[in-house]
Amino acid sequence: MLKCGIVGLPNVGKSTLFNALTVSDNAQSANYPFCTIEPNVGVVSVPDERLYVLKPMVKTNNVIPAAIQFVDIAGLVKGASKGEGLGNQFLANIRECDAIIQVVRCFDDPNTVHVNGKIDPIDDIETINTELALADIQSLDNRLKKISKTAKSGDKAAALELSLIERIMPELEQGRFVNIKEFSEEEQKVIKQFFLLMTKPVIYCANVAEADLVNGNNYTKLVEDYANKQKAETVIICAGLEAELVSLGKEEAESYLNELGVKTSGIDKMIKSAYSLLDLQTYITAGEKEVRAWTIKKGTKAPEAAGVIHTDFEKGFIKAEVVSYKDFVDSGSWANAREKGLARLEGKDYIVQDGDIMVFRFNN
Repeated sequence: MLKCGIVGLPNVGKSTLFNALTVSDNAQSANYPFCTIEPNVGVVSVPDERLYVLKPMVKTNNVIPAAIQFVDIAGLVKGASKGEGLGNQFLANIRECDAIIQVVRCFDDPNTVHVNGKIDPIDDIETINTELALADIQSLDNRLKKISKTAKSGDKAAALELSLIERIMPELEQGRFVNIKEFSEEEQKVIKQFFLLMTKPVIYCANVAEADLVNGNNYTKLVEDYANKQKAETVIICAGLEAELVSLGKEEAESYLNELGVKTSGIDKMIKSAYSLLDLQTYITAGEKEVRAWTIKKGTKAPEAAGVIHTDFEKGFIKAEVVSYKDFVDSGSWANAREKGLARLEGKDYIVQDGDIMVFRFNN
């Protein structure tokens, strides 16, 4: 299962957000640094109303949504790349994640101390990005020492590594994330072997007071401008409010959000953004046993999608019967979709689309 690491300086609301995300009190929350020492892990469902529309149509009681794993990681301070605070542990936990959600404090509260004694979201972001970049620079420096002689001797693999390091280093020295999508497929494979922190996709989570949830504030505008320059996404959220909403029923929570002028829960936005950030999508299986969303990468072909259910499905793949979500809902059932010619058989080269409802045919 893919993992998103929730990171940030101490006392920015990471653990409060984690508790709200996972509908739990698993992560301690306290007004002092390093409250979270061991990373807390929670599996979170990806909101998808389509599954609940299909539920009565196929006459099932079971709905299984897609899921992402969120990891609440210890707060970072300056010098983490050199082992300050819980730096080494922090960086190791981040390295194991597929994406980063960076929580940034965008609220004033004299009762909640800031580790640097002031509220400055850009300084907070750059503190974290600098520490991640310094750790990557050290890692690449070590790699350079191992391959330099080999690269100069004419070894093609080592020469490629050397050229990539030379391209990446200037970005890291500026504290900038590296977008590996700008590299060729061959180059991306090599870069992934470096296990760099600054190649992970990132969402900046601007944590605000309840009063600023709808329109944001001067702090969030700074964060959005910074994120836009990095081609990253910003989500505005009030972690404290989201934690309170957990104790309310769904209808009561929606009613309260409507009163605030908020259409969608910040948690829902965060989860969907993380799902999209990782280039994920879902296809659906729907029958009397269950309605279930299966997670795949965008661009996945039918046999690989079948393999997510079971490896035997991919090995023995013959055809996939496919109907789009809209066509299925308009038809009302598999039988009607087939009768109207909306269900079709697709082969091995079919690229699965988000929301496809599928049945696989395979050899045992």
